[in-house]
Amino acid sequence: MTTLQDQVAELQKERDQAYTARDGAQMEISQRLVEKDALRRRVFELTEQVCELRTQLRRLQAEPPGGPKQEAGTRELCLRGKQRLVRMHAMCPPDDSDCSLLSSTESRLWWDLTSTSSREQMDSFRSSSPMPPSQQSLYKRVAEDFLDGPDSLSFQEVLEVRLPGATGDDTDTDLEYEILDGADLSQTEDSLQESLRSLNVSESSVPVRRRPARKILSQVTVLAFKGDALLEQIGVIGGNLTGIFIHRVTPGSAADEMALRPGTQIMMVDYKPTEPSLRATLENTTLEQAVGLLRRVNGSCYLTVKINTEGYKNLIQDLDAKVVTSGDSFYIRVNLAIQRKGGGTLHAHCNDILHVTDTMFQGQSCWHAHHVNPYTMKDMEPGTIPNYSQAQQQLLALIQDMTQRCTVPRKPSGGPQKLVRIVSVDKARVSLLSPTCDQGQPASGREEGGSSACFWAESCFTLAPYTLVHPHRPARPRPVLFVPRVVGKILSKKLCLLQGFKQCPAEYLSQEEYVTWSQRGDIIQEGESIGDHHWVTCHAVESLMNTSTHALLDVRLDSVRVLHKMDIFPIIIHISVNEKMAKKLRKGLQRLGTSEEQFLEVARQEEGELDRVPCLYSSLASDSWSDPDSLLGCVRLAIADEQKRVVWTEQSPC
Repeated sequence: MTTLQDQVAELQKERDQAYTARDGAQMEISQRLVEKDALRRRVFELTEQVCELRTQLRRLQAEPPGGPKQEAGTRELCLRGKQRLVRMHAMCPPDDSDCSLLSSTESRLWWDLTSTSSREQMDSFRSSSPMPPSQQSLYKRVAEDFLDGPDSLSFQEVLEVRLPGATGDDTDTDLEYEILDGADLSQTEDSLQESLRSLNVSESSVPVRRRPARKILSQVTVLAFKGDALLEQIGVIGGNLTGIFIHRVTPGSAADEMALRPGTQIMMVDYKPTEPSLRATLENTTLEQAVGLLRRVNGSCYLTVKINTEGYKNLIQDLDAKVVTSGDSFYIRVNLAIQRKGGGTLHAHCNDILHVTDTMFQGQSCWHAHHVNPYTMKDMEPGTIPNYSQAQQQLLALIQDMTQRCTVPRKPSGGPQKLVRIVSVDKARVSLLSPTCDQGQPASGREEGGSSACFWAESCFTLAPYTLVHPHRPARPRPVLFVPRVVGKILSKKLCLLQGFKQCPAEYLSQEEYVTWSQRGDIIQEGESIGDHHWVTCHAVESLMNTSTHALLDVRLDSVRVLHKMDIFPIIIHISVNEKMAKKLRKGLQRLGTSEEQFLEVARQEEGELDRVPCLYSSLASDSWSDPDSLLGCVRLAIADEQKRVVWTEQSPC
């Protein structure tokens, strides 16, 4: 007894430590979020300061040049000191006289800006003295990059902030953010040219940069410019697999002035900065949704972009070789029967798995998809299917037609082909998953690394014609559960006599053990037939799977999601129910103390829950067997076949 109490005390101590660690982690996350918001506010404050300084610079540039004495004095000051070192890759060698004139212009401009500073600070700013430069001098060196050359003026580096934790190595993959503003680029260029002409300096004598001074491929840049009719300024290609890339830039447009070029990947678009809820991430969106989002841009916008030359080059090569038609690639489960309409369209049954490879096939509002081999995942028959909104309209029309004809949408497997799978979508969840739904902002966690479960959805209606699925290939024998559960209880005893099958027992857990296991997420369901303190656990299922045995589960269908979270993918065997089938199982029902009427009623309720199961299931028609022994043989064949198939699971309860 003392040993047990010591163990309980130790478990409670570990629990308290875990709670403390969790609270500490949550506190640290909150602090990081606060710091992130503070840094973001600081970035915008610095941006405003830079804009004010630029305005002052333009005003000073617009002033007429001083008299000959002032100009001569400025030139003399420039010649006395050593010329300022300018960071560049390659520049045309100018004449000494021209350089002196340009340096004289810059000296005069900065002299006016720093009239309140001492002459010693100015000399320190431009001299080669061993005296360390002041903070103001360092700031001027950054600001003078605006005047390095015409190329830099056409793509100004307004502000650059390195993320916390980034190292100083330019070859690492840490992201750097730049906020660039091109609203006043033309005015700045004009004012500079006027200033040069006033000093009789020809444009040909001005040093010209032949390529950008800096090129960091991993850099993420935020561009602020006028995005009126953005899709007329740029053309995009790509998809959710490759990313969205700029493929065409209209010459002379605002996008062209901001030096946007083919091969630039668009990470995020914010086309109304005053309302953060309108920010949309394009990193994992389909081409169809990206085009829909960019089409809405009409005015000042922020584009978060980065150079991804390798990804763009690979996409272009695949497009030219006709390996793909876009950068889209995802798998869906069809929730309605799609009829073939004309040549090139694809016929699909309800619950079919399709591989979508293009969401804007040949520029049209339809998807290009393939049937998928259930064993190898290879693409099979290709064709076009309706896009999400069109399929949703077809689903509504199909349900309305079935309602008018008083037809039950859920058909038994042995009867007519199933036409509809009713899948309801949580509107609150869709608003997070689909930024085009209510134009709401995705949660920050999803922006940074989350993938969207319904990223193609354009509507907030609760019926989903397609659901996103992901493949799994379990190597170990998968557990088995039956629908209806009563049939499973009848067959389990006979299956346990065969090699490779065993009933999964419900384990007894004390209150302390239950709390510990529940916190770890190891509880699947309470053992209803045994009573309190008996639970079907992950440990029991894993133990049978590790011995190459199919665990026979007596659990409800809502436990399937719990099993999926444990990376356990059960085989669901659905046996069609009717009165004739109930008579075939009369003896087994009598042993369980269940009447045929009760069995049929419970079976229909469980069949209705199959639509909410986040995976496919195998159905046995009622006319495929004649007695319990033949049913057992059909079940064994179905289990063996399902074990060979690829498992498709829905990512979330859409």
